[in-house]
Amino acid sequence: MSDRATDPATEAFVAHRNLLFTVAYEMLGSAADAEDVLQETWLRWVKADLEEVRDQRAYLVRITTRQSLNRLRTTIRRREAYVGPWLPEPLLTAPDAAEDVELAESVSMAMMLVLETLSPTERAVFVLREAFDVGYEEIAAAVGKSPEAVRQIAHRARRHVDARRPRKTASPGEVRAALESFRRALENGDLQGLLDVLAPEVVYMGDGGGIKHAALRPVTGSGKVARLMAGVTSRTGRTGNRLTIGPTVVNGSPALVVSLDGEFDGIMAISVEDARITGLYFVRNPEKLSHTTSETPLTLR
Repeated sequence: MSDRATDPATEAFVAHRNLLFTVAYEMLGSAADAEDVLQETWLRWVKADLEEVRDQRAYLVRITTRQSLNRLRTTIRRREAYVGPWLPEPLLTAPDAAEDVELAESVSMAMMLVLETLSPTERAVFVLREAFDVGYEEIAAAVGKSPEAVRQIAHRARRHVDARRPRKTASPGEVRAALESFRRALENGDLQGLLDVLAPEVVYMGDGGGIKHAALRPVTGSGKVARLMAGVTSRTGRTGNRLTIGPTVVNGSPALVVSLDGEFDGIMAISVEDARITGLYFVRNPEKLSHTTSETPLTLR
């Protein structure tokens, strides 16, 4: 794109790139796949007759949505063969992203996992309508349905998501406080401290992708999760490994960077309700961590 840096097509694409990336990421849960979709969108965009395009933003979102749907339908089959739980690829985001509560919820690990339970078309409609307030006619053009069908799909998807999303959204301060209590308890192997900060129904999911060791099934319940976490601290201590945990911001929310002997090991995101942790999401698969090691946080939308 560098040789076309001053032409109108490039200027329009660059102006909307953050929005297009976020649309693709919320539909796919993968930054790598989202980047591929943006490349495919660009190739189609430069062939368009801009004089015939009335709304460049809508046109670009339509291309991005269609390409994301195509890719989502193929990745679903790939994920069925994935080793252990599949978690979205975490994104390093600017600290102030956590202050945009609506944006932070829409890209949170918990919400991205809820979106995984929708059909591809339901997910596209929900993301465009709920996260980006796109009109029904624009969505209809993007997904190849009538506006009335899109309204029905949106209603069904919203009802499905509302039944599974957190009952209320925790503030960034509440998340940071829970995260700090969890970090201290984990570093000290403090079983009671872990039990105090974990909700009774907490769910732990680890994603190693068959490359790094991780639990092959979700672990549910504060007792089981606390023992699992305390066991990790105990094992690293016995083997002489040094476990260090530091703060970061991924997917618009406070999270933890986990290192072993000074080497980056993974990202742990959380969901919080009523000041206690209801979800722990530990991504260790190195193929999913490239967007968390960059020094430049992503700007969404």
